[in-house]
Amino acid sequence: MFTGIIREIGTVRSLKAAGGLYKLEVACKDVSASADIGDSVSVNGVCLTVTAKAPGALYFDVVAETIRRTTLAGLRSAERVNLEGSLKAGSGIDGHFVLGHVDCVGKVVEIIRAGGEFVMRIGFPGRFAGLLVEKGSVAIEGVSLTAGEISDNMFSVYLIPQTLKSTSLGSRSAGSSVNIEFDVIGKYAVRMKPPGGAGITESFLKENGF
Repeated sequence: MFTGIIREIGTVRSLKAAGGLYKLEVACKDVSASADIGDSVSVNGVCLTVTAKAPGALYFDVVAETIRRTTLAGLRSAERVNLEGSLKAGSGIDGHFVLGHVDCVGKVVEIIRAGGEFVMRIGFPGRFAGLLVEKGSVAIEGVSLTAGEISDNMFSVYLIPQTLKSTSLGSRSAGSSVNIEFDVIGKYAVRMKPPGGAGITESFLKENGF
C-alpha cells in the first residue's frame, strides 16, 4: 500500500522482454537505498516487487498482464518515473490510500496553463465514472491528486508547482497516456450498493452506527 506522495523521480535504464516476463531496471538513489529485495515499490502508480538491487538501481519483473493494463509498455530508456516505497506501519499518511493496482489507462486531453495554475484534463473509460466524485481522491501515475470537474468520461486535476517539480507530471502533454487508480474507498462504497438500491445515504449511515 502507498500514499501517492512521490519520494523520488527515477530514470528508466531498460525494459526488456525475457520469456513471459519483462525486466525493468530503474536508476534511483533514495528509494534504492531504503528498499530490500521482495519489497513493493510504486513505479508510475504500478505496484512492483523488487527482484534485485545494486547501488543506485532497482530491478523488477513485470508480468504481461501488467504490461497490457498499464502504461509501462511505453517506457523508454532515460524516461523519468515516479517512485514511492510502500507505506510502513506508523508512518504518516499525507495523500490517500493507494494500492498500486491500476484501474485503467487514461489520456491527457488538454493542459491549461494560466498564470500559476496548471490544469490537466484527463479522458477515461466512462464505465468508471461512478468511482469519481468532485474533490475526491484519485491517483494519476502514482500521484495522489484531487479530482476537479467531472463528466461521464473526463475529469480535471489542478497541479501546484511543488507537484510539477517533484513528479513527472510536468513532462506530460496532450495525448500522453497515464495510469489511473480510483480511490479504494469509493470502490467499496459502490460495491456495497444493492442492485436498484439508493446506496450509502444519511439514513443508511445512521442505521449502521455512523
